Amino acid sequence: MSGPNDTSFHDERLQDVFRDGVVAEDLPSLFPLLRGRGLLRAFSALFHGSETQVLLRLLVLRTIGARSHATEWTPQEIRDQLAFVDPVKLETVVQRLKDHDILVYDGETMRYRIGPVGRKALGALAAMLEFERDDDDGLGYLTAQLAAGQAVGRVSVDELGHLLSRLTELKEDFDRAVLSGSEHRIRRAAERLESVWTWVEKGTEVVASITRQEELEPAAHRLAQAVGRAQSSLLRQAGVFQRELNKIDQHRVHLGRTGLSSSDLVGWLRAQDIDTLSAFEDGQLLLPLPAPFLHDQIALDVAEYELLERERLAAEVTTLPNAEAPPETAELPTSEEDLRYLEEWHAELAALVAPRELSETLIGDDYALSAYRLSLLGLLGDPESAALEGGTADLARLPLALEIEPLLIDPDLPHIALVSAGRLRPRDGAKDTTDA
Repeated sequence: MSGPNDTSFHDERLQDVFRDGVVAEDLPSLFPLLRGRGLLRAFSALFHGSETQVLLRLLVLRTIGARSHATEWTPQEIRDQLAFVDPVKLETVVQRLKDHDILVYDGETMRYRIGPVGRKALGALAAMLEFERDDDDGLGYLTAQLAAGQAVGRVSVDELGHLLSRLTELKEDFDRAVLSGSEHRIRRAAERLESVWTWVEKGTEVVASITRQEELEPAAHRLAQAVGRAQSSLLRQAGVFQRELNKIDQHRVHLGRTGLSSSDLVGWLRAQDIDTLSAFEDGQLLLPLPAPFLHDQIALDVAEYELLERERLAAEVTTLPNAEAPPETAELPTSEEDLRYLEEWHAELAALVAPRELSETLIGDDYALSAYRLSLLGLLGDPESAALEGGTADLARLPLALEIEPLLIDPDLPHIALVSAGRLRPRDGAKDTTDA
């Protein structure tokens, strides 16, 4: 088996994951990892295995590295300081850390101390744990790493890229919250922005300092400018949130004169646990449903549509008929006007030589014929009708006068109860007081 400093076994395994003809050292993206192989082995030794094993190793390492006034430890001091750990497991952890140069054992003094690789691991772990306490978005840690590198004159392109990616993710989350139109999501996004506001401002200062460096690489300079633009966009996001909240406030529904709004109701419901919310359902799904809150007319309209109109629309045929050639003019049906009743009555009236009572004149087989004759009597003597052509004009030109009396009589006609008293008189003997 190969030792911790022997890379032949690991190199062989690494080469196996690439295609034939590809050399691991020729890959630019892999080169930084190969260069930091020693540190990566240290992290692998710390974090390989179960969570319990990882926590125990970190506990031992942090305990040994916490004593700054006396950095060297005897084996007995380690056992006394970590007396609450099983001795066998403690010895196993110490030996693993020693094998991977995280702990260094001095044979002359017979003491342990933290190796350079272990110090790097402790420093990285301390920074991550410190920012994990109040920086859920990771922006503080990334900004601090960038500020630390800028302070010592070592600006990392990778750190700039990570910070830009995180700022872009935050901006996309905030934009989605605004597009949702949800007051709850917008307020939560505004609180999230407020929690990272300090780090955005500090990052702006750091990036401004970085862009002023003349010896900065072009790639790093472009990334720094992009980070600055992303930070400026986040700083403007607070105004966007406030405008959206003002729009929501204009459309907020207030519950009577209680001073409460729909937002207050939603917030209260969100604060309740699942048991309280499920208790509201008790008795609400009984049959028949208690419906004092329903508008019966609206419910009736909806039911009519669902039961009738929807079916009519589904059964309606909206397909256009097939095209047909227009018929010839000669083929169009023609109908002649039926004037036989008018002609028969005209002949009857033209033969009058003596006055005839109105009741005798209106005699017909049914009500329709009697009413038809009564309507034509008004044309007698009408000069406008007489000036026209046709059967009604011929009737108007008959030399007859209609006399009407202000008296109703029983004509003894079918379907006619009463009719005005009157008569038709030839004009030769007509009186001067005639009504047309």
